[in-house]
Amino acid sequence: MKESTSIVRSIKVGVIADQTGPLSFMGIANANLAKMVVNDINAKGGLLGRQIDLYLEDGATTDSVAEAKAAKLVQQDHVDVIFGGIYSSTRQAIKGPAVVKGKTLYIYPEQYEGQECDPLIFCTGPVPAQQVEPLIPWVMQQTGAKKFYLPSADYIWPHTLNKKVREVVTANGGTIIGEEYFPLDHTDYRETVEKIMSSGAEVVFNTIVPPGLTPFLEQLHNSGFAKRGGHLVCTYFDENLLNFVPAAHMEGLYSCLDFYQSVSDPFSKELINQYDKLYPGNAKFTAGSACSGLYRGLKLWEAAVKEAGSLNQDDVIKALDHAKIAEGPGGPAEMVPGQHHVRMNMYIAQVKNGVFNIVKSLGMIDPKECMQGVK
Repeated sequence: MKESTSIVRSIKVGVIADQTGPLSFMGIANANLAKMVVNDINAKGGLLGRQIDLYLEDGATTDSVAEAKAAKLVQQDHVDVIFGGIYSSTRQAIKGPAVVKGKTLYIYPEQYEGQECDPLIFCTGPVPAQQVEPLIPWVMQQTGAKKFYLPSADYIWPHTLNKKVREVVTANGGTIIGEEYFPLDHTDYRETVEKIMSSGAEVVFNTIVPPGLTPFLEQLHNSGFAKRGGHLVCTYFDENLLNFVPAAHMEGLYSCLDFYQSVSDPFSKELINQYDKLYPGNAKFTAGSACSGLYRGLKLWEAAVKEAGSLNQDDVIKALDHAKIAEGPGGPAEMVPGQHHVRMNMYIAQVKNGVFNIVKSLGMIDPKECMQGVK
């Protein structure tokens, strides 16, 4: 993206959010959050003395749609940066037209499987070193559980995450007694639930996603898995899911994210209050649905543009490589130089009576992602 010196133009920010389709309950929150942050920056005089124009597109929870929207943002709108995507397959769909062809800076905000290592991509959500590595040993220690079952959606995130789960469970003296993959829209999990029950599995580590998620949790709950002392673990579950799934089906569940609404630092509380006043309803500001990562990404990018003093992409990337924010949802955050991933506070939470309660604050954790040469 070339910086125009002849006229002062607005800064163009592209955001792809799943405002329709199975992930709309998450995507609408991301769209709301993008509007809120951009409006705040503009209200304070903009960035580099210019206004930010938000180009908000609906990815429709369909990778081909997200891909087409990314192409539009790059080719027609000539945006300076693109944010968005929840599913990892959507990130890959956006990457083609935005990064590979469009050579445009792309910031991916969702917690994911890690291993994205492109000079033009920065990731602002948690990765396995920040979720699986601390959560699994803690759950095993707290519960005494050793036998894990991995029911999974069949795409890149579950496959890669499960490799890490297997590694960590095995290293801590446990075993994986089942690992299965299903199409995203699969709804009949009776056979799998029977296997979970008959195998003596003590922990179900879930990577099934909407729309298959609700029937799976219902069938697992009805089987009596929790009643017999089984434990449910899922690293993307947050408060938005509590509106999506009956609370009883998630009772006792353990999750590990960079932010929960019960985080009590003043800035996080203020941010939630601001969001809830502007956007009351079920599309909550949460971490598993990428809101916290999107906030972090927008503010880290803003800091990088300010440091660069221009929109020259190479200069912005150089600054973004070490960008920091003193305040954010869940606490401060900083890019780890050379990794394009973020060091941030992490929390283990458990669902009790329809609310996520933080049971352990883990403090700042490094992403431990791939090092890459930075210009």
